[in-house]
Amino acid sequence: MVEASTDVQDGGGSVELGGYQQELKRTLGSFQVFAISFAFISVAVGIFATYDEVLLTAGPVGIWLWLIAAVGQTLVALVVAQFAARIPLSGSSYQWASRLANPKIGWGFGWLTFCYLAIAVVAIDNALASQAFMPLAGIDPDEGTARVITLVVLLIQTLLAVASTRIISVINSVAVGLELALVVVVAIALVVAVLVTGDGAAGNLVSRGVTAGASDYFAVGGGLMLAMIMGLATLVGFDSAANLAEEAKDPHRSVPRAIVGSVMAAGLLGILFLITLTVAIEDIPRITTDGSPVAAIMRDRLGPGTERVLLVAITFAFFGAGIVVLVACSRLVFAMSRDSRFPAHRLMRRVNPRTQTPIPATVLILVLGVVLMVALPGSALLELITASTILPALIYGSTIVLYLAVRGRLARKKGAFDLGRFELPVAVCALVWTLVALFVLVSPREALVPVVIVAGLLVAGGLFFLVMLKRDREALESEPGDGDAFTH
Repeated sequence: MVEASTDVQDGGGSVELGGYQQELKRTLGSFQVFAISFAFISVAVGIFATYDEVLLTAGPVGIWLWLIAAVGQTLVALVVAQFAARIPLSGSSYQWASRLANPKIGWGFGWLTFCYLAIAVVAIDNALASQAFMPLAGIDPDEGTARVITLVVLLIQTLLAVASTRIISVINSVAVGLELALVVVVAIALVVAVLVTGDGAAGNLVSRGVTAGASDYFAVGGGLMLAMIMGLATLVGFDSAANLAEEAKDPHRSVPRAIVGSVMAAGLLGILFLITLTVAIEDIPRITTDGSPVAAIMRDRLGPGTERVLLVAITFAFFGAGIVVLVACSRLVFAMSRDSRFPAHRLMRRVNPRTQTPIPATVLILVLGVVLMVALPGSALLELITASTILPALIYGSTIVLYLAVRGRLARKKGAFDLGRFELPVAVCALVWTLVALFVLVSPREALVPVVIVAGLLVAGGLFFLVMLKRDREALESEPGDGDAFTH
């Protein structure tokens, strides 16, 4: 069995894994790589943004579906980590499919991932503006103001991203540390407050709340099923560390561990946070109808001052998550352009020799964000953001199918992450889970328009692929780099 090349060095100018010349700077240590994936997941942000939907659709008891989503996404992460350990290159699933299936399939993976990440940047920054920063600053809800703030935030993130990968890693490390402290401290504070006042209600954990008596509660696409979307929408992006693999030290080990560790840590912290929040609810109907139930619970239990502390922490967590998505998307654009498979690839593959960052690819994400913010009306933007929750499930499901198809040809590297004899059962269970997740995401009636949008993105990608194929068939059929370095 042939092992993957081990020529991974910190300096520029050496031949890097896959036959590429090292252009990006390896500055990311193990915790910083973990912070990238954890910041993308951002469990506090996910719960802050979706807890109200759980209370409205399934009631407090719906939080237990988080555990199912956490287990399922961990299975997916284990499969993704198997690829990341063997082919640690920027572009992640695009590279894996290009080398192990064929470049045309790889392009499809790249297109799907690009659509998801480009939309996710705008979604996160817009949520930062409307759900965290504006309430913190005392600004009345206004869509126009939120869009302006979104663009300002996106511009700041772009400037930081082009300046240095090290700056991004520092920001993410601080954001992750702050988020971890926030979740742990708030959970402890709520437990203490409940014990001191004696007003906690463990019965909340099994209460259907305002949904009691709903006829479609257990139906397909009904209230209980909808509650699982909190976990599915939050516990994604753990593979973002793989998109920065060429900037990580010892990527065969650090990247897979970050992928699996981030989703496991987020799953555990998330359920602990949800349990403490739910037990601390005094008045379920009032909290359910509150625009920000997490902040309302903290205000009730810990006083108004804690609400502002929460909003500050959430704002910073949003910012960290947004910048991680932006950087991951830019690295995907860079990776595809390096193989001449992205529009304006000669420009998009350029890496600034001083900052060692792909500046044109990063600026492209800013330009797309501006277009989405300026061109799309509120309803269309909301539907587009909702559609982006379906894309990760498609990407992960396709990645697992790819793994099952090619795992027998994958080389193994001594000391790298490896599931060994458990890889097949884990992969099969992960595939079953992604099919369940897709069913949950597309079955509600409200998902019709997002599904149509996803179908439209796929059609647009297919048409663009045909144009590329006509113009440059050789680029879409040639192997990227040294395609045989990872197989036997």
